[in-house]
Amino acid sequence: MNIGRAIAFCLGVYTLLSLPGLENLWWIDIRPLSRWLLAVPGVVFCVHGVLGRWRCAVTVAVGALMVFVIVNGIHFYALGLDAKVPVPFSLVVLALLALMIRAPRTRWPRLAAAATMVALGLGLPLGQVFFFGRTSYARPADVIVVFGARCYADGRPSQSLLDRVRTGCRLYRAGLAPRMFLSGGPGDGAVHETEAMRDVALAEGVPAAAIALDRDGLSTWATVRNTGPGRILAVSHFYHLPRIKLVYRRAGRTAFTVPADEAYTVRQTPYLVAREVAGFWWYFLRTLA
Repeated sequence: MNIGRAIAFCLGVYTLLSLPGLENLWWIDIRPLSRWLLAVPGVVFCVHGVLGRWRCAVTVAVGALMVFVIVNGIHFYALGLDAKVPVPFSLVVLALLALMIRAPRTRWPRLAAAATMVALGLGLPLGQVFFFGRTSYARPADVIVVFGARCYADGRPSQSLLDRVRTGCRLYRAGLAPRMFLSGGPGDGAVHETEAMRDVALAEGVPAAAIALDRDGLSTWATVRNTGPGRILAVSHFYHLPRIKLVYRRAGRTAFTVPADEAYTVRQTPYLVAREVAGFWWYFLRTLA
């Protein structure tokens, strides 16, 4: 196995595993065609990756997918999204597809293939964190869901919690949704995360009648499960948003993600990003079950 076959195998396996849900949208969107059509290149890539066969079929599949990837990139710019990284993830996918056909040669092909698989396993969630997570998809919705963060023992909200709630309040004041759903778990002390979140929202001018608290938002799964009906604007930090989107999709819900406006970058950010890489795959495999 070489680098090109390793890429083919990884994309093939990921594509086939993603078909029951909507996770193929992470790397390619072939709508209005059925996502089940991706089963064809998925199988072709897997066979080529394992056996090295069907090279012509791989070339045809890559060519067809490149067309959709380019359309995805054009669509990204046409939407005029507020993106901190002004480059669509589609360009990364385009490069991977090109490498599948014209991968560089190496003296140690097996070692290079293994390194490629590891890089793709880490790179997919990291790519989503820095491309998807840093893009605001804010638009009119029915409710703004704000995910909780740490509340200190003395009742003070952490900077992460402040950033998330204030971003949700900004969306509310902009008229994008009539309600806020503040979800979290216990704080370090007697004050619950959601109570601290409500106090911040009230101070930001959101009326109490527009605020609902979810004291059982102990995990991303729990918050998604407890969210009421309608279209959702989900607010959290950029590294958390790909996992949030994944769970809402698996729940059959329409959710648009908005990264929190950070007053400053907390020093734990590298650790939190690394944790999300493992969290993404854990949630992905868990949704398959």
